[in-house]
Amino acid sequence: MASEIRVIPVGGFPEIEAGVDIGAMIADTGAVQTGDVVVIAQKIVSKAEGRMVPATTREDARAAARREAKRVVRETENHLIVETHHGFVCANAGVDMSNVPDGTVALLPKDSDRSAERIRATLEERIGAPIAVIVSDTFGRAWRIGHSNVAIGSSGIRALRTYEGQSDPAGHELVVTQIAQIDELAAAAELVMDKLDRIPVAVVRGYMFTGDGTAQELVRPPEMDLFR
Repeated sequence: MASEIRVIPVGGFPEIEAGVDIGAMIADTGAVQTGDVVVIAQKIVSKAEGRMVPATTREDARAAARREAKRVVRETENHLIVETHHGFVCANAGVDMSNVPDGTVALLPKDSDRSAERIRATLEERIGAPIAVIVSDTFGRAWRIGHSNVAIGSSGIRALRTYEGQSDPAGHELVVTQIAQIDELAAAAELVMDKLDRIPVAVVRGYMFTGDGTAQELVRPPEMDLFR
């Protein structure tokens, strides 16, 4: 693992419209080098993929969330927690009214892992391999106050860093230790991706990564979920 990493904000993007090639746009900034992990806010991916629907009120947004939901987990007057078709358990199915044109809301990409794969293919063609891509979004956490960025799509990097079978400095064998490294990279990137300054991309440089994986690997199967 690297002893030091840098997290570099990448801004200066215009308003994203449907059909825009996000990978080419990022490559054109000149900010990405081979070996980088590129973290991209879900919002611009959704805009580029045309995942926008009309909505003018919070009731409209809630209706859109219901359409995106596989099931409703919890509903109150002010909150709607659902499981999306991706398997994510989150507020309002990820439907978002912020940083979008008036009268619309953004939906999550239909397949964020596929989105990450397409963007990575463009970046590696333009810049060179290896490059890893993470599509991130801000989620709440069931047992903690506040929000954190997590990976909802990933390509070119293993989702988990596992220590199973290894021994700690005291000689104890680690049995179940798995680190969700793509979530940790998404959270680190969020520190420079200011939501008010139109910085939808960050580059994590110096992080050593190998393999390939998807964010779907972090969705806990129902039979292993103790809280459903």
